[in-house]
Amino acid sequence: MGKAFFKNVVASTAIVASSAGVAFGITPNKLVSGGLLAHTSSTTTDYLTDGYLTNWKSSSAKEIALNVGEGPKKLLINWESFGDCAWATNFTSNCSHSGVALSNFKILTSANSTDGSDGDWTEVANVKDNPVMARGVEIDFEGKSWFKFVSEGDVGKILEIEAFDMTDGGTDTWFFMGTSISQMGIKQQETDSTTAQQIHARFPDYTPAMLRGGIGCINSTEVVERLDDYLKYAGNVKFWAIEMGTNDAWGGGDWNLDTYVKNMQTIIDSAKAHGITPIIARIIATNPEKSGWQINPAFLEAVDKLVEDNKLPKGPDFYGYFLKHPELLGSDGVHPNSEGGGQAMHHLWAEALAPLYAVGDTAKKDTPEGNESTRVVRRNVSAKLVLPIVYTQKRNVFIEKISGKTDISLVTVTGHIVASKRNLDADESRSSVVFENVPAGRYIAVIRSGSARIARHVRVW
Repeated sequence: MGKAFFKNVVASTAIVASSAGVAFGITPNKLVSGGLLAHTSSTTTDYLTDGYLTNWKSSSAKEIALNVGEGPKKLLINWESFGDCAWATNFTSNCSHSGVALSNFKILTSANSTDGSDGDWTEVANVKDNPVMARGVEIDFEGKSWFKFVSEGDVGKILEIEAFDMTDGGTDTWFFMGTSISQMGIKQQETDSTTAQQIHARFPDYTPAMLRGGIGCINSTEVVERLDDYLKYAGNVKFWAIEMGTNDAWGGGDWNLDTYVKNMQTIIDSAKAHGITPIIARIIATNPEKSGWQINPAFLEAVDKLVEDNKLPKGPDFYGYFLKHPELLGSDGVHPNSEGGGQAMHHLWAEALAPLYAVGDTAKKDTPEGNESTRVVRRNVSAKLVLPIVYTQKRNVFIEKISGKTDISLVTVTGHIVASKRNLDADESRSSVVFENVPAGRYIAVIRSGSARIARHVRVW
């Protein structure tokens, strides 16, 4: 899945995901639509299933059909629309958002279609007045091979459609709730690979279903006010990956701290009550030289305490990382930039979520295979597999979090090696490298360490 991947990855990892003795295992739901042709009345496309939200590649067709083949008894159908990349246009009064959601449509299935238009079709879902730009609907699919959207009225701009096999009750489903930090970094900006693609590279049995839910200007109070809507439109996923607090902590004071803590506890309690595990990121650091302020430490302490008191898995430390890398923030000193800021967010989420996947499929824990898998994970508790972070700053390409004996090559998309560094011996004092003054263009950073080979797409402007 995707354009950046492991070809050979060490299978064992040692991070056991637990909090106060509670393990958060995930049951896979296989992606069955990746790379398939999407059929409309006038053409076929492959960009609706490529795993990337490339904003200039979209479809406004009223009928879109995919042939995923026979086998799955149930499917989860996810879609992403464009607009200005906000999840909803009217959930905050602090700034305006635009975009047309896929509002009124049916999902049909067929066992005998040959091109997405002929054959016999059965209606399995009828969605009315949907206001959000990313959502998932589960459908019955036994004995079927095709599904299609049939829309009424304007469908806006559809960026991506995904189908996941839910026959075994998959729980690898994610909603990324957030502010403009997530609206930009997780959806709007290009990245070498998404969080879902990085998890799949490290744990090939898993293909996370990932919905992006960032809304610019929203704060925790407005989320609580619209919590029923969040649960209605994103309450059927098993994990909420939450980035929230920048707008609550705006300006650097702590006057809003008590309200923020109360609101976050309400979000946590509501998620848990609906069978959802919330995972909270530490609030992103600002660049005070540009923003004029920094996140008050009391907010970071509050996030840490919420995680500990509620026995939640730890989220990514956006504060710590962007404090060290202010060059990945934009001109306002607050938001991730398009030269690697959003890409870093995807990598940091993947790194934080990896321990949940290391636990393995808890649905199989009572089988001999499951018990052996559990023993292997515990036995390797000293090992840790880390994905490198690749980003650009001006004409320089940075590769961070390398480990062990490593070879790194910067290769053009046609296969020409433009730079390489061999036999690097990384340790805590030297875990990053830089290629300086790289000509503008698209490249692939190829990182080899032992038997692992990792490829990361990177663009130099």
